[in-house]
Amino acid sequence: MKEKIIEAIGNKLDDLDVFIDDITYGKVENENTLTIILDSKEIIPLNKVVMATRIINPILDKLDLIEESYTLDVYAKEKGDGK
Repeated sequence: MKEKIIEAIGNKLDDLDVFIDDITYGKVENENTLTIILDSKEIIPLNKVVMATRIINPILDKLDLIEESYTLDVYAKEKGDGK
């Protein structure tokens, strides 16, 4: 599933200077959850996560890879403080 999603999204996130770091699917607090973790060379501001989610969501709807209902959780990978 991870490879199909990454392939379908392709370079559509390039304008935001973000990329997919990881994708997982499973139960989170008893809900089916598709988690997509974004990464970048820089810290990703919340508005970019929102814009990326707006790009990713319709692509996932079109792919229709998951039969049951699920929650999409897109967030930015944590960056260390260099210490």
